[in-house]
Amino acid sequence: MKIALVGYGKMGKEIERLALEAGHEVLLKAGSSNLLIDNLEALQNIDVAIEFSTPETAYENICLLLSSKVPVVCGTTAWLDRRAEVEAMCQKEESAFFYASNFSLGVNLFFKLNQQLASLMNQFQDSYKVSLKEIHHTTKLDAPSGTGISLAEDLIKIFPNKTNWSDSDAADPNILLESERLPNVPGTHDVKYASEEDSITITHVAHSRAGFAKGALLAAQWIVGKKGVFGMNDLLNL
Repeated sequence: MKIALVGYGKMGKEIERLALEAGHEVLLKAGSSNLLIDNLEALQNIDVAIEFSTPETAYENICLLLSSKVPVVCGTTAWLDRRAEVEAMCQKEESAFFYASNFSLGVNLFFKLNQQLASLMNQFQDSYKVSLKEIHHTTKLDAPSGTGISLAEDLIKIFPNKTNWSDSDAADPNILLESERLPNVPGTHDVKYASEEDSITITHVAHSRAGFAKGALLAAQWIVGKKGVFGMNDLLNL
């Protein structure tokens, strides 16, 4: 594959490392010092773009790529108030757009485990209070994380008496979603059910960025030649 990396921070560099090891070509590395808008001609030779930029620049980057008929794999979070616009543009341009709040295989299995446990706990809502906590590295720009929000939104779909999540002390009907930032933490997510008698907790701990980068690269390989809007459920058949 001939790849454009849009956003060349720590994730972009990890994706580049794995892509080169796998024999792919990285023909464009766009970032704050090499803006995508100044490199549109280079997109003519690109098979797929992998976008890990910032919440402030993601929407514009995605639109530029889709209008250039370049399939986009996006892992940037905290811009999703404009997701519907992007998906409509993708359909209009007959291109391809793949979004995930987290590309790790383990995290996506964790999403499914979260849903299954919530379905079991739904009948015991009066006995157990559910809360979430996510921990990431100190350079992560958004809080709560996109993964934490995805976990909370899945709970809201399952629990009829939960209407929203809150990142401060939450009383019903909200779900408490706490965020913590520590040095050198790729990502930890807890979902906890607590009663007066006991607690049940499920946890996912990432050991490095490699799992996220591998998933993004796998999504990029999968989306080439496709048209439409996709996510990890499509890729993994979950």
